This record gives sequence, C-alpha cells and structure tokens, in this order.
Amino acid sequence: MSDPVALSVVIPHYGDAAPTQALVRQLLPQLQAASAEIVVVDDCSPHPMPQVDGATVIRRDRNGGFGATVNVGVEQARGGLVAILNSDLVVGPDFLRAFVEAARPWLPAVVAPRVVTHGHDGATSFRFPNARTVLAQRIGVLAGRRDRGWVSDLIGEDKPRGPEDEHVVDWVSGAALLVPTADLRAVGGFDDRFHMYLEEVDLQRRLRARGLPSVYIGHVVIEHAGFGSSDPAKRELWQAESWVAYADKWGWRRRLWLAMEASAATNLVVDSARRALGRDTTPLADWRQRRALARAAWSGQARRQS
Repeated sequence: MSDPVALSVVIPHYGDAAPTQALVRQLLPQLQAASAEIVVVDDCSPHPMPQVDGATVIRRDRNGGFGATVNVGVEQARGGLVAILNSDLVVGPDFLRAFVEAARPWLPAVVAPRVVTHGHDGATSFRFPNARTVLAQRIGVLAGRRDRGWVSDLIGEDKPRGPEDEHVVDWVSGAALLVPTADLRAVGGFDDRFHMYLEEVDLQRRLRARGLPSVYIGHVVIEHAGFGSSDPAKRELWQAESWVAYADKWGWRRRLWLAMEASAATNLVVDSARRALGRDTTPLADWRQRRALARAAWSGQARRQS
C-alpha cells in the first residue's frame, strides 16, 4: 500500500476468528479507494486471528478487553483518521469511502453510522448516563417497552427523528466509530479500566471536553451481529463493573449504589406481584442473584483500585 495513509481501520478480535476474517475480506477491496490500512489486534483470543495478506495482525500476550485492545491498534495507526470497527460487522462494498465522506463535514468529531442488528434499527445515539439511567435500565418490566418514547427517554436513548438523519448527541454506539487519530491519542485513548461496556461513553465524554461532538449519520448503514466477540457468561458482570468504574470516575458513585439497590427492590416487588398473578417468576432467587452480582461488581472494582 502506498503512503500516505488517510484512514486506519482498527478491529479488535476475540473469540471465533471467522467473523473477523469475513469483515477483513469485505474491507480489503476498499482500501485503495479510501487510502486505508487495516490493523487487527488479537486480544489473546483462544481462537487466534491468523495473518492476512493486506492487513496487519497483532497479537496481545494477555487479555485486556475492548479498550486496551483498540489502544494497541491506535498506536500502530498511520492514518489521520481511525475507524474502530467491531469484529462482527457486515459492511457494504463502498463503506469506508462513504463513511469518511459523510463524516468529513463534521470533523473533527466522533462519527458513527446507523447500526442494524438482526434486521432491527437499534439505538445508536444516547445522552450521557446518570443514576436515573442505571435505575431505568435495570428494571426488568421496562426492558420490553423500549419502543415507547417515555421508556426510550428514561433509559438514556436520544434517537433522531428519522433513521437516515444526521444527529448530534452526547455519545454514539461503539460498534463503529470514526475519530481523528491525533485527538484520540491526545486524550490517551480508551481507559483500559473498562474491560467491556461504557469505554466508548467515557472516551466521548473526554473528547467532548476537547471540543469534539459525537454525530450519528444514519444514511451510512452497517449490520451488526451483536455479541460476536465476548463471553456470554461474563457480560453481565463486566457491565456492572463498568458502571461502578464510570460512576466512580465521574463523581456519582453513591448515587449509583442507590440506583442498583432501588432497581433490585423494584424488580423484587414487580416479580412478586406477577407471581401472585400466576406468572412463572422466581422473585427471591432473582433478587439474590442481582444483589450478588452488584456485590461482585463493587468488590471487583475495589480489588483493582487497591
């Protein structure tokens, strides 16, 4: 590939190598038109990413999570822009060029395309979270009502009027992000205390303080398989630990604890009422499990801070 490189595509890999290989194959024919390079970083995956002609593959010697893995790729990036792509994406044949061209009027900014998961337009744009967000997201009865406007607002979504619109928001989904390399390096990249979840929120909050908005561009579309590179058994704990790390970093640790306790109590009451009506629920067992998860998340953060 001839210099200079305008765009560096960084793909963190963990788990099954097939989706990552498929994404790289989709991107390779697009590199010349976008003046791009591909850097895949293997996060010490039990299924290593093989070397691929036309791409750089780096293997970490220990597992560090999404942010730490992306940071390794950013260190190697030669482009003025970095596109951070989840490994389980499906993209069109002109995605890289179209993504950069759509983002260019907004730069410097953090830019994300429209993300379609299993044929459904999921939320891609959000407001910065707070304790109320956590409370709403952890109440089970609201989970199936995300399509209602008031629930969407409670859980922190900030959707555009139409899915193809352009929309400035607090933060955008980390499934696919375009960021100026210099700005990403200037804020120190991702905070690797976040193993998975909320690392992109924390990053965009720091970039916003530097003057970079976050922008959703809905006329550029990608497909996302979802959870293609994470361990299902660990996701819930990782998410809870990330909430603790985020609240601790941004000054609302006590309010987070109250939100977690309140959500557990609310779920207990609601599930008990549903059981009384004959529904197949296990209120006490579920309450104990939620409390145990919360305790594990808080103690995990305490161990890392000691």
